[in-house]
Amino acid sequence: MLLYIHGFNSSPQSDKAVQTAQYIHQHYPHVVFHQPQLPSSPHAAMTLLCEFTEQAKQQGQTLRFIGSSLGGYFASYLAETYGGRAVLVNPAVKPFELFEQFIGPQYNPYTNEHYQVLPQHRDDVAQFDTQVIRHPDRFLVLLQTGDEVLDYRQALHKYHSCELHLEPNGDHSFVGYEQQLDKICNFIQL
Repeated sequence: MLLYIHGFNSSPQSDKAVQTAQYIHQHYPHVVFHQPQLPSSPHAAMTLLCEFTEQAKQQGQTLRFIGSSLGGYFASYLAETYGGRAVLVNPAVKPFELFEQFIGPQYNPYTNEHYQVLPQHRDDVAQFDTQVIRHPDRFLVLLQTGDEVLDYRQALHKYHSCELHLEPNGDHSFVGYEQQLDKICNFIQL
């Protein structure tokens, strides 16, 4: 199973998500590929991700995750908790520290959803923090120094024992992501 986890205010219709889906369907059609639209509530989002993961584990499937931004934060929790391998693309490291700026009304342009980010969502997200990466061999972390949303140095520090791919410049979307898909698929052993 491969689970693609999008970031905050994103969706399976984002450029990276679409590129990933097309690549997997073209090169690995046998892989069970899930790319759910996550609920805006962090607790509901993680409940959905855990359901996919637990079901795959019960069926004896190999667990694989690709997570972008907040999705990378969620993928860290899933790989550390359930096993499997994860590729994190410009991952959020401490998203609960950033929540103040997002509390209040939000709009997801991909889904046309208007919703509220509540103070309790910060605590919900903090529950899934993997403060120490106990299994660094499970992670490939793709970072670009030009990320304008997250400080890439936090990820460098947290994932220092993992396989890291650091590129200069770029941005939060990870410029040239499609060129990394072969490396990603090799790492997660498709």
